[in-house]
Amino acid sequence: MELPKGQLGVSDFSLNVGFELPSYSVTYISTSELFGKKLVATRFSGRFKNATILKSYQDLKPGDYVVHEYNGIGQFIQVKTMETDGVHRDYLEIAYAGGDELYVPLDQFRLVRKYSGREGYAPKLSHLYSGDWEKKKAKIKSRVNDLADRLIALYGERAKVKGYAFSEDDELQKRFEDEFPYSLTTDQARSLEEIKKDMEKPYPMDRLLCGDVGFGKTEIAFRAAFKAIDNGKQVAMLAPTTLLARQHYEVAIERFQTFGVHIALLSRMVSAHEVKLILEGLGKGTIDFVIGTHKLLSKEVRFKNLGLLIVDEEQRFGVAQKEKIKEMKKDVDVLTLSATPIPRTLQMSLIGIRPVSTINTPPEARTPIQTYVTPYEDNVVYELIKRELARSGQVFFIHNTISTIYEIGSKISRHLPDAKVGVVHGQMEKEDIEDVMQKFYDGELNVLVATSIVENGIDVPNANMIIVEDADHFGLSQLYQIKGRVGRGDRVAYAYLMYKPHKKMNQDAVKRLKAIQDFTELGSGYKIAQRDLMIRGAGDILGPEQAGFIDSVGLDLYMQLLNEAIEEKKTGIKKAPPKSRTLFDIDAYIPKSYAIASDKIELYQDLENAKNEEELKKVASHMRDVYGKMPHQVELLILQKRINFLMEKEEFFKIEQMDAYVDILLSDSFTSVSHIAVDLFNALLPFMNEIKVNFVDKKVHVRLKRNKKDDWIDELYRILQTIDELYTKRKNEGDNIL
Repeated sequence: MELPKGQLGVSDFSLNVGFELPSYSVTYISTSELFGKKLVATRFSGRFKNATILKSYQDLKPGDYVVHEYNGIGQFIQVKTMETDGVHRDYLEIAYAGGDELYVPLDQFRLVRKYSGREGYAPKLSHLYSGDWEKKKAKIKSRVNDLADRLIALYGERAKVKGYAFSEDDELQKRFEDEFPYSLTTDQARSLEEIKKDMEKPYPMDRLLCGDVGFGKTEIAFRAAFKAIDNGKQVAMLAPTTLLARQHYEVAIERFQTFGVHIALLSRMVSAHEVKLILEGLGKGTIDFVIGTHKLLSKEVRFKNLGLLIVDEEQRFGVAQKEKIKEMKKDVDVLTLSATPIPRTLQMSLIGIRPVSTINTPPEARTPIQTYVTPYEDNVVYELIKRELARSGQVFFIHNTISTIYEIGSKISRHLPDAKVGVVHGQMEKEDIEDVMQKFYDGELNVLVATSIVENGIDVPNANMIIVEDADHFGLSQLYQIKGRVGRGDRVAYAYLMYKPHKKMNQDAVKRLKAIQDFTELGSGYKIAQRDLMIRGAGDILGPEQAGFIDSVGLDLYMQLLNEAIEEKKTGIKKAPPKSRTLFDIDAYIPKSYAIASDKIELYQDLENAKNEEELKKVASHMRDVYGKMPHQVELLILQKRINFLMEKEEFFKIEQMDAYVDILLSDSFTSVSHIAVDLFNALLPFMNEIKVNFVDKKVHVRLKRNKKDDWIDELYRILQTIDELYTKRKNEGDNIL
C-alpha cells in the first residue's frame, strides 16, 4: 500500500501489535492498540475464512447416482464427446436399469443433478420409457402440495397473532454489543440484523438460526436476549441437557455481568430451595433471563412477562417436550438454534413461512482440527494421550462397543498413571451420563472413553484431542460431528481416525476417511455432510415422514418440487416452463486437449450457473486463468451461451435453425412498439447482404444465410445485439405501446 507523506491510511493487516519503520517514515497502529480490543486473527485464519458450501455438482465421478428431471435416477458413466455430421458435442452418458443408456446433450445439462441421499442408501435405478418415474414424481408432488399447505397455514396463523414489537436498538444495546471483544463475521452480522428486524415486527418471530458448532450462534442469541430484556421482557433459553444448560448459564453470567441482568439456571442440579426461589422470581419478574432444561416446560413455571424463547437444538427434545415447546411458542418471539445445516434451496423455499438465518463461516480465531487417518496401535494411542495430558489437555477416546468399553478404560488407566478416566455410553441412565460429562467438563477427569453418544455434546475448551477407534465403521456426518467435540479452545486440536491395521476396508469406508481428512477446513460440515446432515436438517423442519420421499427423488429435486409448490400457492401462478434453448450445429464443446473429463463437468456447471453476461465474463476469465487460451470450440460454446441470454429477452420469440439459414422470430412485444419496423430496417442495413426481413403471421422474421464455416454464428450474435439495443432504446424513450 502506497501512502503519501503525512497522511493516514487503513489496512486489513491482522497484527496484534503495531510497528514503526523509521527509514520509510511509517508507523502502524494495530486494532488492539487503537481500540483496546483483542484481535482474534491467527496464523491459520487466512486459509479458512472463505469456507463455504460446495456446489451441488461437486465431485461428480463415474458411478455416482444422478437424477434426470424427466427420466429419473441413473448412474453417471462419463462425459463423452460424439461427432454427428462433422459437429462435435459433449454428452453426459448415464446408465439406467435394464442396461439402457441415455446421452444428455449440453442444452439439457441443467436437467441433471447429482443424487443427494442418505449415506449408504443406494437408490433404485429408473427404467427408461416405463412411466414409473412420472408416477413417482406425481405421488411426491401430491405429498409436497399437502406439506406446502400445512406450512403456509402455520405461517398464516402465526401472522394473525398479535405480538410485541420490540423497539429499535438504544445506547444500552450498543454498549452491550461493543463489550464483545471480537468482531462479528459477515454471516453473524447479517443473521443478527435479520433477527432484530423480526423482533421489531408486531407479530411473534419464529426464526431458525443454523450454524456449525463453534460458529458463534450463542453470541447472536445473547444479543437478541439483551434486546428483549432492554425492552422490559423476560427471556427463557431451553437446552436439551443439564450440562449444556449449565454451560450456557456460565457463559451468560460472564457476558451479562456488567449490565445488572438477573440470570437463573433451572435444571435437576439445582436444589429444591433454589428452584422455589427461581419460580417466584419468574412469576414476579425479578429474574430477567432463565436458562434451563425441560424443567422449564413444567406447569409450575410461570412468567410475568416472557418476551423471547430461545430453543437450542429442538430436534433433541422428546415428542412430549416438543408439544410443550409448541404451546410456549404461541404468542412470544422464538429463536431456534441448530448446528445441523439445511439445504440452501429449503431456506429459499421457507422465505415468508419459516425464516432461516445461516452462519456459514467461522470466527477468524477458529483454527482447523488437524486430522490424521492411521492404523490403530495401542502404543501409539498411549503415546498420543500421554502427550496431550503433558500439556494439561483432555482427551476423548471413542470406542463404540459397549461390551468392551470398560475394559478399554481400565487399560488406559493401567498404562497411564496420570490419566483420570471416565466412561459414558448409551445404556447408562441419563443422569449418570450427565454426571460423568460434568466431571470431564470440570476437569476432574482428563480422559473420556465414550461411544458415539458424544456426537452431540458440550463445549469443553480444554479438550483438544479425539481418538476414534474403528473410524471406518462410522458415517461421514457422524465422523464430522464427533470430530467437532474438539478444537473449541485457542489451541490447535488433533483428531486421529484409526482403523484395524490388518483389516481390508471397503471402498466406501476408505472414501469416508479420505473425505474427513481432506476437508479439515472449518465450515466443512456444510460440505462433507452435505447429504446426511442436510437431509437430517430438512427432516427436522419438514417432519421425519418426508425422509422417504427425499430418498425417492434425491434432495435437490425434492426441494425444487417443494419450492415450486410453495411459490404456486403463495402467488397463485403456476411456474411457466423455461424458454427452450437453442443448440446450434456448430463445433461448440470443450475438447479433451483443453480440460480433462472430470474438469469438464465443473466447467459446464459453471457455464450453466452463469445467469447474465457479467457472470459469464467471470467464468470465461477463470477458464483462461486456469486452462490457458481458449480454443475456437470453447469460444463458440461461450458465444452460444451469450446468444441464449439474448433469446431470453421479451422481444425475441424463438430461433428456427435450417440447413441453409436461421430464422429469428420477434415477439408480439417487439411488433407492438409504435413505428419500430422502419427503425428495424435502418438498424439492420449493415447486414442486408446476409439477411432478409419478412412479416409472416403478424410476426417479424429475420432470416440469416448460413455458410459452411462457423462464422455465421458471430453474425447472428451481432444481429441479435442490434435488435436488442433498438428495442431497449425505444422502450426507454417511452414510445406508446399499441
